[in-house]
Amino acid sequence: MESKSLELATLGGGCFWCTEAVFLEVKGVEKVISGYSGGNAPGKPTYREICSGRTGHAEVIQVSFDPGVISFRDILIIFMTTHDPTTLNRQGADIGTQYRSVIFYHDLKQKEVAEEVLSEMYSYYEDDVVTELSPLKIFYEAEDYHQDYYRNNKSQGYCNFVITPKLAKLRKMHAEKLN
Repeated sequence: MESKSLELATLGGGCFWCTEAVFLEVKGVEKVISGYSGGNAPGKPTYREICSGRTGHAEVIQVSFDPGVISFRDILIIFMTTHDPTTLNRQGADIGTQYRSVIFYHDLKQKEVAEEVLSEMYSYYEDDVVTELSPLKIFYEAEDYHQDYYRNNKSQGYCNFVITPKLAKLRKMHAEKLN
């Protein structure tokens, strides 16, 4: 049996619970890990430190996907249309640099594709797209209780009021790309 050659995408679109829940429904996505990236504080940050907004890290997800099933470009289009890339350092009621819209590219090819998709998104939204595009330097996995958060906490208020509507939007806009 041939093993799959998976690729990685590292994305921040506000709370990682939301973006994780979105990508766990996408065909070709093998794994989604919530974590942190883009900061400047030394050592592995904690959730509490991230929430302070002082480390410079964003809440992100790292998506392992099969490019034979879904392209990096399609990953980015789903990402860009399931969060608001026009609000600086904010997603809904979540405010701070840790909730910024960001694409951390893994190589120059990803950077080029991201630049193309970002350019296309300017005509999709009325307001300016403020999504940051940065090279991935390091990814830190978040604490265990953040992993698979939505599936484990569907009845929690944040899940009901924020994540469930996001998933409905995903299902409406990208049904053909879902499991």
